[in-house]
Amino acid sequence: MRAEGRVVITNPTGLHARPAVKLAQLAAGFDADIEIRAGEEGEWVRARSTARVMKLKAGAQSIIHFRAEGDQADDALSALIDFVRRDFDEGPAAAAPEAIERPGETALGRASGLGMATEQAPGERAVSVVDDASGECAFPVAGEASAGHTVSAVVASPGLAIGVLHMPAEPRGPARRAGDPSAEQAALDRAVARSLAGLRGLVDEAGELARGVIGFQISLLQDEEFLEPVRIEIEAGVAANQAWVHHLAGEIADYESAPTAYLRERAADLRDLCERVAMAFTGDTLRYSLPDQCVVIADELTPSRFLELDRSRATGVATYSGSPANHAAMLARAYGVPMLVQLACDPGDLAEGTEAVLDADRGCLVLAPPPSVRERYTRRIEEQRAREREALQHVSRPARTREGTPIRVLVNIDDPSLLASFDPSHCDGIGLTRTELLFQGAAGLPGEETQLRCYRQLVAWARGRPVTVRTLDAGGDKPIPGLTLEGESNPFLGLRGVRLSLSRPEVFVTQLRALARAAAGGELKVMLPMVTKPGELDEVRRLLAGEVQALRAAGIEAAMPRLGMMVEVPAAALTIESFDADFFSIGTNDLTQYVLAAGRDSPAVADLLDPLHPAVLELIARVADACAGTGREVSVCGEMAAQPECLRALLDAGIRVVSVPPAALASTKASVAAL
Repeated sequence: MRAEGRVVITNPTGLHARPAVKLAQLAAGFDADIEIRAGEEGEWVRARSTARVMKLKAGAQSIIHFRAEGDQADDALSALIDFVRRDFDEGPAAAAPEAIERPGETALGRASGLGMATEQAPGERAVSVVDDASGECAFPVAGEASAGHTVSAVVASPGLAIGVLHMPAEPRGPARRAGDPSAEQAALDRAVARSLAGLRGLVDEAGELARGVIGFQISLLQDEEFLEPVRIEIEAGVAANQAWVHHLAGEIADYESAPTAYLRERAADLRDLCERVAMAFTGDTLRYSLPDQCVVIADELTPSRFLELDRSRATGVATYSGSPANHAAMLARAYGVPMLVQLACDPGDLAEGTEAVLDADRGCLVLAPPPSVRERYTRRIEEQRAREREALQHVSRPARTREGTPIRVLVNIDDPSLLASFDPSHCDGIGLTRTELLFQGAAGLPGEETQLRCYRQLVAWARGRPVTVRTLDAGGDKPIPGLTLEGESNPFLGLRGVRLSLSRPEVFVTQLRALARAAAGGELKVMLPMVTKPGELDEVRRLLAGEVQALRAAGIEAAMPRLGMMVEVPAAALTIESFDADFFSIGTNDLTQYVLAAGRDSPAVADLLDPLHPAVLELIARVADACAGTGREVSVCGEMAAQPECLRALLDAGIRVVSVPPAALASTKASVAAL
């Protein structure tokens, strides 16, 4: 039996490492010879080989072709094409690191605001260090790292760390002489087996996060097609370790010249694998021996090297190369290890044992800080820890003001994989689920079943508490390729939110169907973004009711969820009585920028963006008063809700329900208790 087919890749990062591993494993499960190629003129390669599939370098919107021959050719082709159409199952839960408990820290703590406040976003480089007390620059940023100076860098993982600089020596195994080819082949097999055992051990220690990061390396070592060039060189008389390093050097160079940044980042994974196997030939270990309270300095920190760090001794990490997008940076963020990359100095400028402050909130390494500066940083760390301890005392209690006024505190969720990090009993439900990341993770067009799995996960986690899911809020600062318009002169005022959804009913209806099906299993509410006039809400209600009826007619369980709306547009706030919504949620981020005519993405007008401006507070109070008169719920889900200095104003305006990021849950409850 023979079958052929083709499919377009819609995954935004293309057929990269994780999908290549999964596709090869899927192909290996069928009784058929399966080949794959990219484009009409591409070379056919075996689909069971991770290395060959990765070499296709098929990016988003590439057309890949399959051909299969064997008893299960049809089944294999159907499964593989469906797998590609599901975007390799690369939804947000797969793409994001799982929550990890650090030594001495609970999962509750992470989800409750523990960790330093970030002033520097990952990927940005600082230009100065500001004194907390005076607001003046503490030191000039200098490329030459002398005592009392700072070295600028790019933030990869936020936080603060104090320690002595430590530059671990790079491992260097003894030279080997080539034996006869059979002995060298055996040496390669032993080195590969030893490396596989080490990588699997890291997976056992770190769990699924490590599996996602270094599973690609494991798959390559199990791929005989990847090892074949090494074996050919060995047969020609080359020592096994030399043949291995030579082969990997070519692979690394190939990835470093890849057309996309995502593929270029995978070169670091290959360097990691190259070093590990090279050391395995001599039986040496890659594990660092670290002094206490040290800041690790390296040219590059590969994923497995990061996992092998003794994080009870390493307070932070800084590298001369690397980027916030590489796997080591992702691991650092997951473990809460402050990390800087792209240090703006030469390796010779830093000395072993120098005391330093790694400020990954502002993006710099402060060298040999004077006592006054060190004291300020120490105080910042201690104050943060004190706030964390105090906040933790409130997180498991219902939120009430000193006078006993109950305040419901819900959480905003971007990624369902984060739910595992905290107890649902610590909040009053989910007040906002942003579905944009689900769409972006699936290149803008996730299917009904993919969305349904996500929404059901939310409902199951909430254990009877309400779950509010906002329909796709694409546009503005959240473009989605293939869905949002390109080239809009003012996208914040263009086709975005519910306007975009109603203009693309074939996409919108898929989301509504998934939401209606999930609502049959719990208290799921649907919220519409960027509503401007009552007719938009009415049209969505009509569409939603029609899909519920159609699902039930087809024998599929579905329920009509409560339908609410975001209040972000001033016109909606001013005419709130005319909207027939079941509930309202005030999005203060957009409402503030629209009321004050100051874009929240423009640093030049940042001083105008004041959520406590009387005009903004008046609209919030107007909406709250109208809802109080009709008995409908109103909440605030914008950034304002998580800012302690704004809580009093919100309560004075009549707000009794807020929704905040999980990291602000404990601090928000503590702020409420102090009012």
